[in-house]
Amino acid sequence: MSDLRPSYDVVIAGGGVVGSAIAFFLAGPCGLRGSVLVVERDPSYANCATSRSAGGIRQQFSTPENIAMSLFGAAFVKQADEHLAVDGETPRLPFVENGYLFLANFAGLPVLRANHAVQSAHGAENVLLDPAGLAARFPWLSVEGLAGGVYGLKNEGWTDPYGLLQAFRRKARSLGVTYATDRVVGLARSGARVTAARLEQAGAVGCGALIDAAGPFAAEIAAMAGFDLPVRPRKRFVYVFDCRTPPVAAPLTIDPSGVWFRPEGASFIGGVSPPSDQDPDCADFEIDYAPFDEIVWPALAQRVPTFAAIKLLRAWAGHYDYNTLDENAILGAHPDVTNFYFANGFSGHGLQQSPAAGRAVAELIVHGRFVTLDLSRFSYERIAAGRPLKELNIV
Repeated sequence: MSDLRPSYDVVIAGGGVVGSAIAFFLAGPCGLRGSVLVVERDPSYANCATSRSAGGIRQQFSTPENIAMSLFGAAFVKQADEHLAVDGETPRLPFVENGYLFLANFAGLPVLRANHAVQSAHGAENVLLDPAGLAARFPWLSVEGLAGGVYGLKNEGWTDPYGLLQAFRRKARSLGVTYATDRVVGLARSGARVTAARLEQAGAVGCGALIDAAGPFAAEIAAMAGFDLPVRPRKRFVYVFDCRTPPVAAPLTIDPSGVWFRPEGASFIGGVSPPSDQDPDCADFEIDYAPFDEIVWPALAQRVPTFAAIKLLRAWAGHYDYNTLDENAILGAHPDVTNFYFANGFSGHGLQQSPAAGRAVAELIVHGRFVTLDLSRFSYERIAAGRPLKELNIV
């Protein structure tokens, strides 16, 4: 690491998709006149949250800002060849635009309807379907016990998470951003400013601004600056399975039980988030197959009758940077340590919102304000005040 400069205008702790998106927007569209260092402990990205995500993009949220961010993300991914080309080479990111299908029972129907109204009012193109409409559009779906569903008609589906991350990273480096294989182990403060980041291998590096984009480990960086962040690593399993007679053109479908599935090539992937009282902080990658046997498969077989006969192929584990206050992102500067910026707490939707988050944080640093999207409701002030901005549609 001896080739690092003694200081940088911006140091980003975490080089996953959010950190790399910020680096790209700083050095590129937002026109920062200065130097950027991204510190990433795992250059292979084999175990980062980005690489182990399902890559979903949706606008079916209950919070208007989340809808806006994901609309921005969908448009960005669709035009990634233009935005992220390097020396004429384009990333050619896929976008499987099959939509999301949120299903509700009778108890959940009022929330589904209210969310649909918010989504429609803020530019999402989706449709509210009754059981007959669901059965007509998705003949492989059992509508027993369902009161309705919302299906995304446009800008919803999934992309390649690792491909998007690498495209951001490659473009950022082409624009002069430095990437260091290292780990932030300490921060130096002088009054209301962070003055340096101490790296495990390279030692102290001065910084004009420090961005906490450390994903599931963001709270560790915040603690180094002297304050609490309610972001914790929460483990999620993704199960891969085959079906002899698969449902055709299935969207990413979320059952009222919380169990979800979607196609993945010729196979399918699926999973479920655990109850809050069974969801401890966890940073390991050990796989538990019991949830598949006890929760996921029974729900899948009930909702999609052909899934009664499936073959489990494998599974993987990844992590959410879970915001325990309200499951929403934390974005922007700390109110007291004014050159410390947050970009974390996405609680499972960071991949799809990385373009919007990257642009927003870059605008704050370059222009001192949000320009493209007003994301001030996601500021740290609500965290400090214990004032949650609850997101209802968490998968």
